[in-house]
Amino acid sequence: MSVKITRNAAKVIKKELDKEENKGLALKVFITHAHGDHAHYGLDLTKPGENDTVVSTDKDIDVIIDLSDPFLNGVKIDYLYFPEEGFVITNPSQGNHGDH
Repeated sequence: MSVKITRNAAKVIKKELDKEENKGLALKVFITHAHGDHAHYGLDLTKPGENDTVVSTDKDIDVIIDLSDPFLNGVKIDYLYFPEEGFVITNPSQGNHGDH
């Protein structure tokens, strides 16, 4: 399982994880909706559940994912400032390059 986090996203995520109220939590990527050959993704700060696996990234951020969902293998988490500020989660390895 692999998860890619861009530099912009890592800065924002680390800032959130460093907050006192988020101590002991990790970033979780999950499927909000799947249809056809792609999925839509969400993020949360939580603790791993029973079916979750913690994946280490090259940005020193551990990410919680559910190994049973193939749409989560290879997700890419980015943070854009333009045209709208916010996270963008895609999975290029599954042919998903953005929401529609």
